[in-house]
Amino acid sequence: MELKSNTILITGGSNGIGFHLAKELVKLGNKVVVTGRDPARLAKAEQAIPGLKTIRSDAGQVKDIQALQETMSRDFPELNVLVNNAGIMRTVNLHKPVDSLEGFTHEVEVNLMGPIRLVAAFLPMLKQRPEAAIMNVTSGLAFVPLPTSPIYCATKAALHSYTRSLRVQLKGTRVKVFDLAPPATETELLASGTNPEDMKGIAVMKVEDLVAHAIRGMERDQLEIRPGQANQLRFMNRLAPDFILGQLSKPVERMLRES
Repeated sequence: MELKSNTILITGGSNGIGFHLAKELVKLGNKVVVTGRDPARLAKAEQAIPGLKTIRSDAGQVKDIQALQETMSRDFPELNVLVNNAGIMRTVNLHKPVDSLEGFTHEVEVNLMGPIRLVAAFLPMLKQRPEAAIMNVTSGLAFVPLPTSPIYCATKAALHSYTRSLRVQLKGTRVKVFDLAPPATETELLASGTNPEDMKGIAVMKVEDLVAHAIRGMERDQLEIRPGQANQLRFMNRLAPDFILGQLSKPVERMLRES
């Protein structure tokens, strides 16, 4: 896919992977719109990236997705690339009582239901374009879970499965379907969703390097982009699934001990 002269929507683009991806795509000559929940962060992103457009929108809220679809149809009808990047990651001790059942599954709304709903909302627009693409940002943890973040990992595994089905169903269209599965990446999401003790021995990829892999993969029509340890997790889950799950299960002992 040629990554210039496109109109691209990136959810969760005010920081982290989405922000850095937006910055590079603008440099390549694309019109980029990013969404986020925090107006202050969106304003800061606009200042940092000349030409960037921002819209306040929560990927976990149906009404926000509907409003976003209306805004994009009106202001950016040439949209041809959707990047479902918005996501949240929490450490969850399943032994602890749950205060709010709705809040307990918030990751499902943002990480899984959000992309599914966004694809449903924007697919009619994308199918009208001469060349179009959807990129769903999953995770290396889609292939083998980190048990201290069970809901996050479940959403990414489900999103990976959904993306494969979406790709098959859109085979006869002009819409390409990409799956970007980042490894542990140097972002606020990683910092907020994991304990530093759990990251010992894990090679954390710089976000700039991840974005370079993502752009190169899209330009080469590499439909599944698995940089660094994400590819290793996929391979190890096929070769020795019990061993790799055991390795990623070690932080559970610390989590239960501290609770």
